[in-house]
Amino acid sequence: MTTPIPDPNADARAEATVYYWADGTQMVSVGQVNRQSVPLSEVPVSLQNAAIAAENATFRSDPGFSVRGLARSVVAMARGGELQGGSTITQQYVKNTFLTQDQTVERKLRELCLAVKLSRTQSKEQILQGYLNTSWFGRNAYGVQAAAVAYYGTDARRLDPSQSALLVALLKNGDLHDPALGEAHHRRAEARWRYVLDRQVELGLMTREERARYSAFPEPRPRKVANGLAGQVGYLVDAANKDLQNRTELTPEALGRGGYHVRTTFDRAAVERLRRAVEGVAAGSPDASRGPADGGVQFGAASVRTGDGAVLALYGGPDATRHFASNADTAGVPVGSAFKPFVLAAALKNGTALDEGRPPVGAGALGGPAAGLRDGAAAGFPDGGAETSRAGVLALRRALVRGDQDVFRRLGEDVGPQRVRDVAVAAGLLPRSLAALDPSFALGTSTPSAIRMAGAYGTFAADGRRTAPYSVASVTYRGEEVPGLERPAARQVLDPEVARELTGALRDVAVDAVDAGTLRRLGPVAAGRTDGGDRIPAAWFVGYGGELSTAVTAFRSDPESGGLLPLDADAAAAPGEGEALPLRVWSAYMEAAQSAAGDG
Repeated sequence: MTTPIPDPNADARAEATVYYWADGTQMVSVGQVNRQSVPLSEVPVSLQNAAIAAENATFRSDPGFSVRGLARSVVAMARGGELQGGSTITQQYVKNTFLTQDQTVERKLRELCLAVKLSRTQSKEQILQGYLNTSWFGRNAYGVQAAAVAYYGTDARRLDPSQSALLVALLKNGDLHDPALGEAHHRRAEARWRYVLDRQVELGLMTREERARYSAFPEPRPRKVANGLAGQVGYLVDAANKDLQNRTELTPEALGRGGYHVRTTFDRAAVERLRRAVEGVAAGSPDASRGPADGGVQFGAASVRTGDGAVLALYGGPDATRHFASNADTAGVPVGSAFKPFVLAAALKNGTALDEGRPPVGAGALGGPAAGLRDGAAAGFPDGGAETSRAGVLALRRALVRGDQDVFRRLGEDVGPQRVRDVAVAAGLLPRSLAALDPSFALGTSTPSAIRMAGAYGTFAADGRRTAPYSVASVTYRGEEVPGLERPAARQVLDPEVARELTGALRDVAVDAVDAGTLRRLGPVAAGRTDGGDRIPAAWFVGYGGELSTAVTAFRSDPESGGLLPLDADAAAAPGEGEALPLRVWSAYMEAAQSAAGDG
């Protein structure tokens, strides 16, 4: 009785979200919210039925809330769990239109009171109309009309029951169920679409005969990105949004509603230098006329500041409006021999010895006089408590430069794949990007992103202190700071002596890979790379010097299957041509960065 129905909330009048470069100048303003209200008479009955079946089967008869759903929500609140679940269509409409998205007991109680009151003052048709016009469907589409255009390029009234079912499936979470975002998203979307159709049959809202006509999944149109997000900007905004979602409680839906001011870590000049470096090398490659859609060479790159983990530049692809997935954040390209430094770090950290009866790693296998990692005088690596011979370490450094696959396969087995994995994760690689712990693990079958590789090598550069890479420096919502966006704290994950020894080994690799003139201009450089012995269809070069750690990858993918193709499969490509591409990009970018620093 004492709860008045308020005016529509600020989110219902959402404004654009603005992204800024690191220096505070504006990068891009992303839309007013894409919403166009339509009367319920222009919404197909099939879509109305689908929404009721999937979201609130008792909608036509309930008092605005579900007793069973309310009980579940109360139990969750009593146990300290998330304040979600149990919401009817009326409650969701109230939350979308009159309240905030906060997950608090007070908001949940107000939602319940307003839902009951609204049910007494508005008809079910009015409530359903309001719900369908305010709900978020992904693709920055609020309301069923905007969603119909975004996914099918048509008005809501022209949707058939199958298309209607997919749009209703998107109400569960538009970003998770958009089939254009990848295979996993497509599987989720198809499963939810089937459920929505089957649920209508179960409730008597669709006949079995009609359901049988909709056996083919109604593929939506490809995603379209706003022109302001063309070039690299779309990839930068995507990276910033992911960082916000990982570090705060902001959801894709909340960001889509707008009203945020996001200051990123991206340096406009560094982004431009990286773009020019990639495009300059790509223009000279044998298949320069082909793009990603034609199976041409693709590049991904990221540059991180080693002191604090700030991501200064990304290269995600030729244009975010044409090539949507960011190659800087891809998780499907094997890293090959660029992973070997993690194996060496694990050996230095833990100390190792080969199994009884086998020769030590540092001896005959390396062609040197070393007695092995466990014999001889200690080299000052106390983490594993094992003595490590200097000769053995130097022999492993030579093996790293030569790209000796057999040595590192054996070293990985002797150290133990789990210990190698632990070091890789501690340095900054994401566990989900790491491959199975089999004998080939040490040879780089894992698929980390360029962002994470640059960040992990940055850990080596910082004497073993790890700071997770981040893309957002600050964010406000309608003038107020968004809580929870503390800068990632640095922590020591490797003994400094281990990191310095590793840096020495990687400087040997850099001397072998980079021409002397470039090295003289850049100063001390440490680098890891893929090499000719790798049996992977991709190439990497990761290196650090000065304040930058930069990772570059090159690969080709089959336009039909999406699987990787050999880099040198093109008849016009000379052997080893593909392998050299990341090094050329890296060198061009780092030289440009050094020149800019000198001019400054």
